[in-house]
Amino acid sequence: MTSLRKLGSSDLEVFPLALGGNVFGWTADEAASFSVLDAYTAAGGNFLDTADGYSAWVEGNSGGESETVIGKWLRARGNRSDVVVATKVSQHPEYQGLSAANIKAAADASLRRLQTDYIDLYYTHFDKPDVPVEEIITALDELVRVGKVRYIAASNISPERLEASLAFSEREGLARYVALQPQYNLVSRDTYEGALQDLVERCGLSAVPYSALASGFLTGKYRPGTKVDSARAEGAAKHLETERGQKVLTALDEIAQSHDAPIPTVALAWLAAQPTVAAPIASARTVEQLPALLGVADLTLTDAEVSRLRDASA
Repeated sequence: MTSLRKLGSSDLEVFPLALGGNVFGWTADEAASFSVLDAYTAAGGNFLDTADGYSAWVEGNSGGESETVIGKWLRARGNRSDVVVATKVSQHPEYQGLSAANIKAAADASLRRLQTDYIDLYYTHFDKPDVPVEEIITALDELVRVGKVRYIAASNISPERLEASLAFSEREGLARYVALQPQYNLVSRDTYEGALQDLVERCGLSAVPYSALASGFLTGKYRPGTKVDSARAEGAAKHLETERGQKVLTALDEIAQSHDAPIPTVALAWLAAQPTVAAPIASARTVEQLPALLGVADLTLTDAEVSRLRDASA
């Protein structure tokens, strides 16, 4: 039985891999999504990550498709209390921004799509610096007080705004962020490492990194001269052109070989080994893609291997 990880100061305990819901209703239809969700939970997974804006960028979609798929699955399986559901506010086309009124309306819309009466972890998806942190935190606190949200978290926020938010929560005795979702992986370390990471560590939050496999680059399938059929191929392939990307692939290849483990498992294990990280997020379109992600729960890298990857990605 994989040991669960505690999320910040909350009483949420999560599997060391959060299943990304961005593909549900986009590159994975409802049937494929249900299969992936079933296989993930059968393996002990309990942490689903989605957002109200997924996947409004797809022609014919209007936003909320991922939440709708997850809601139907939760209803069909009757397992709501076994799953930690995280969703986000600010990017749905009809619920843009972080005004108090929008946060409350967007939360109600997410609850309807998810077919549940509470959200375990509610993130501000992209911070809106034109809205005072006092307004945002007060609105989120009201959702917690009425039982619609259990815990709150932030994503894509500056260290200054995160610190101000935490200070306001402390001062006023309001709900306080327990987690941060930064972009963080072996080829994109600059956004998180430094001031944000220090703040997360100092204030007892947990990091739940998104883009943990760099849009697929860290799966190892992108190599010079290969063509990958993926909606995210362009974003992933750009890392091949950098010295950092090539060094990281070489180190991943060697460490994966020594553990007889898939390359994505090693990339995720490096993230999971970072002191503030509770669970990296990765998504799977098919059940076949899942084992390489789930393997992070059973692979512990040595200190030397963690350092080797850190040096290669410097």
